[in-house]
Amino acid sequence: MSWRQLSLTCQAAQLDEIEDLMMELGALSISLADAHDEPIYEPLPGESPVWRESVVSATFAEGSDPEELVQRLLARLPPQLASTVTQDSFQDRDWQQAYRQHFKPLQCAPKLWIVPTWSDPPDLDATIVRLDPGLAFGTGSHPTTALCLAWLAEQDLQNLKLIDYGCGSGILAIAAIKLGADRVLAVDIDEQALTACKSNMEVNAVTAEQIEVCLPAAAGDTAVDLLMANILAGPLVDLASQFAKRVNTGGKIVLSGILVSQLKNIQSAYSGFFTLEPARQSGDWACIGGRRLS
Repeated sequence: MSWRQLSLTCQAAQLDEIEDLMMELGALSISLADAHDEPIYEPLPGESPVWRESVVSATFAEGSDPEELVQRLLARLPPQLASTVTQDSFQDRDWQQAYRQHFKPLQCAPKLWIVPTWSDPPDLDATIVRLDPGLAFGTGSHPTTALCLAWLAEQDLQNLKLIDYGCGSGILAIAAIKLGADRVLAVDIDEQALTACKSNMEVNAVTAEQIEVCLPAAAGDTAVDLLMANILAGPLVDLASQFAKRVNTGGKIVLSGILVSQLKNIQSAYSGFFTLEPARQSGDWACIGGRRLS
């Protein structure tokens, strides 16, 4: 079976009108994509931010007359939008298989792999975290997560107690347990992330006694040996003093979700509490560790 797709570029204020028009023309599905390089990082729960300019793509069934569809669409659009309309067709395929081919085992350190549930581990002697792409951030493929995992794999985590603040999928918390940590408090402001974390714990045979999952309000104030936070630079700066209180003297912190251009702000916010290591970088992203001062 083949499908017809019509796409156009519009401003955020025009999205609702364009989506309604596509549905009126018989669209079976509508997707949005960034028209330019304008990433949206970690929206708050309940938020549905859109780009200032989006590519709207609508998919129509095989029986649709492509020329008639285009003409009906163009007749309803102002000239500046009509000029952006493109059309394409594609064949049906085994989408599950195509999806699975896209996500392959990922080596984060010499003996640490993130492996989808449908794949065999490439190294049976390595530490394996089973994780499928899902609703919460964190599959290991993004530089911020990969940098944290590589840093974690180099630490002696035996019998340590940790906090994973902004746990997302739970990938860092689960990896920490598998690398020898005693207990992790996994915290996130998004209920969906907490659900994803618990699901991934089950897949990895990690118990609720090993990882406690909660919202920030239920996180208490007990200090730990290591605090991980792979969030965003703004919240990292705002939370510096709170994070410092949650790390024992001599304990460690690792921070990620930081653009290289934001490193100085992070170093300034944390240098009064921690002896900071040289930052690690991957492309435009950075990760930095440190040890708590007395």
